[in-house]
Formats: sequence, C-alpha cells, structure tokens
Amino acid sequence: MSERRRKRAAPADRGAESGPQGTQKLQKVLADAGLGSRREMEALVQAGQVSVNGSPARIGTRVGPHDLIKVKGKIVRRSLQQRLPRVLLYYKPEGEIVSRADPAGRPSVFDRLPPVRGAKWLTIGRLDFNTSGLLILTTSGELANRMMHPRYALEREYAVRVLGHLRAEELARLAAGVRLDDGVARCDSIQDAGGEGANHWYHLVIREGRKRVVRRMFAAVGHAVSRLIRVRFGSVTLPRQLRRGHFLELAPQETRRLLASLELKVS
Repeated sequence: MSERRRKRAAPADRGAESGPQGTQKLQKVLADAGLGSRREMEALVQAGQVSVNGSPARIGTRVGPHDLIKVKGKIVRRSLQQRLPRVLLYYKPEGEIVSRADPAGRPSVFDRLPPVRGAKWLTIGRLDFNTSGLLILTTSGELANRMMHPRYALEREYAVRVLGHLRAEELARLAAGVRLDDGVARCDSIQDAGGEGANHWYHLVIREGRKRVVRRMFAAVGHAVSRLIRVRFGSVTLPRQLRRGHFLELAPQETRRLLASLELKVS
C-alpha cells in the first residue's frame, strides 16, 4: 500500500445478502451507506426509527433499489452505496479509548480523526486503553463486518513485551490453547523477537478479538504483559513511517485492493 494521503492526528456468503429481484437486507443497506454498524442499524429498526416506503421497518425487511428508506425521518440517499468507502489507518497510542463518549473524560481516538460527511467512522476491532498500534476505521459497515466477523477469522498480529522469558512448555501451551473464563484461546504462531535486560518481546498471531484476550492468554501461563502493540490486522500492516497519534487514509486503488482481497464488491 504505497499511495496514501498522509494526515495527522473465507469466501463471501452472497446468498445470505441478496434476495429476489436484487433485494438486500435492510440493515446491510444502511450499514453500506455508512450510517453505522449492522448491530446499530438493527437497534434503530427495533426502536421504530426506520421506515420503508412510509411503513415502519422490521428486522428481516428486505429492500430493493427503488424503495424509499428513511432513518429518523430523513431519506437515505441510495447513491451513498455506490461510493467507495473511506479507510483510515490510525496509530493508536496508549492512553486513548476507542469510544465516542467516556464518563471519565479520557481522550478518545475520535478526537483526532477528520470529519466525514453523511456517514461516521466505524472501528474495525478495538484496542484497550493501554494497548497501542494499528486501528483501522472505515465508513463502510460491510467492510467492518467482514473484517471482524468470526466466520472469516482474519489474523491479528501483536508485538508483546513481558518480564522474563517464556519457557518451552509455556510457548507450547499458548500454541495448543489456554482455558480462559470465556473459553479456550490459542495462537496460530508465536515467535521470539528478542529483548534487552529483564524485558522480552514476542510476536503473536491470533484469529479472534475477544476483550483483552492477548493479555489474558499470557496471564494464564504466568506472565504479565507490560507492552502490547497491534502491528497487523488481516492483510493490513501498521506502516513503519506512521507516527503515534497520526493516521493515513488509503488511496482509492488501495481501498479497492483491500475490498477485493475480502471478496467484497468493488465499485
């Protein structure tokens, strides 16, 4: 991915998406229009804030290209669906939350992002307050859903710093799977990345995004994580030249390549 605008700061299941006469699920259409995630759109439908052709929409409603959709009384411009989505790569520093509101008033990643007209930024996965690294944001609910959905099990790679070295049996346990309070978690690979003094680095690849799963995996084998950086999500790698607290926006051709790699329709 070489052409960017620099600024501060598994196969597709098409049968489930398309229906008779080219209709699609309402929540997918709204998400594709950049109005939020599918889950958020379903909540709006359940709250009675979405109508189709003047009638209240229901979960499971399908719509075609000529149906009139309104959200909170405002018409959804179907032309939005034909636009190429925007994609940002943000180098999240420690000390920021991945949320738009926080009762404690902590800094948010959204404070640093550029405005987007007619849509909103959706995060592809999350990073906790004390974790840094690659955070991907997009205006496409479909892209966000595809990259996060467990069905597609995209790789996430992390650089992990711990105190001391992991023994061979501890590395084997991480590869075989460790039992956490919400189920077994395992890594696809773990590599020794060296270190100096008491601290040691490892590179870990997993295919899930449970809350604080990497920290909990290392705790399960007796090691506390002192630093955690996400360096890759799927085919997208944290750019070496990107500084913390800054973002890059993918150029159109890079966005098209990303969509094609995920078997999503490229406009």
